[in-house]
Amino acid sequence: MTRIAVVGGGRIGEALIAGLRDAGTEPQDIVVIEAVEDRAAELAKRYSILSTTLDIGCEGADVIVVAVKPGDVPAVVDRIGDAISDSVHESIVVSLAAGVPTAVLENKLSAGSPVLRVMPNTAMLVGEGVSAVSKGRFARDEHLEQVVRIMESVGSVVVVDESQMDAVTAVSGSGPAYFFLLAEALVEAAVERGLSRPVAMELATGTARGAGAMLAAGQDGPADLRAAVTSPGGTTAAAVRRLEAGGLRSAVADAVEAAATRSRQLASASERADGDDDEDDI
Repeated sequence: MTRIAVVGGGRIGEALIAGLRDAGTEPQDIVVIEAVEDRAAELAKRYSILSTTLDIGCEGADVIVVAVKPGDVPAVVDRIGDAISDSVHESIVVSLAAGVPTAVLENKLSAGSPVLRVMPNTAMLVGEGVSAVSKGRFARDEHLEQVVRIMESVGSVVVVDESQMDAVTAVSGSGPAYFFLLAEALVEAAVERGLSRPVAMELATGTARGAGAMLAAGQDGPADLRAAVTSPGGTTAAAVRRLEAGGLRSAVADAVEAAATRSRQLASASERADGDDDEDDI
């Protein structure tokens, strides 16, 4: 059995806890650490798990999942390092925060501590997430396998090198927003054409669900699926031509590059902050 401590009881932390419980993880093997007492009590009651302090919750945990905002990660991991520094039990520390390199976490922990970085996305809230996992310097294959199993409780998982995490963040981490924006635009266009907003919403949502299911089936790629529904001279062909003429592909490429650039900036900022902290400690 794996004892898992989830540090942070926000939407992502709760989604992971819910996924673990649905996957059959026993309640006594999960502990949540949340600073807001009412929220901690709510999660403990809802999932029949223990809520406790960081020091107690991290002690003896096999996996410590850090599910807090990126800016809070260094300070939280610093406290985790203090909590487990004297323990003979090896704890895997996992960050779910965008733009925080594993090196920042490793610098806060005892030498040789295994750290892994995960980039999830918000679809994990409904058990349909896709997460990318990468190893830090001291993480071994067995650590990776353990974290992959945990993240599979909320969706699918891919393993990548940490150098690819900025691209992952731009594609899948930020990706749900791109699809939501398209759905939003479809709804607005449908309303302009005279449909009621509830009907437009149902049509756009159902279309997204069906298209996603066809993609997930894996029999054909997106280009083949798009071609299959684009009859020559038909309505779809007319719409696709207009989207292409409007620069859809270049706009998506620019958006992904902007997100990747921002991810790199966040990583640089967290590394600089980590270095400043070290200087202050000296």
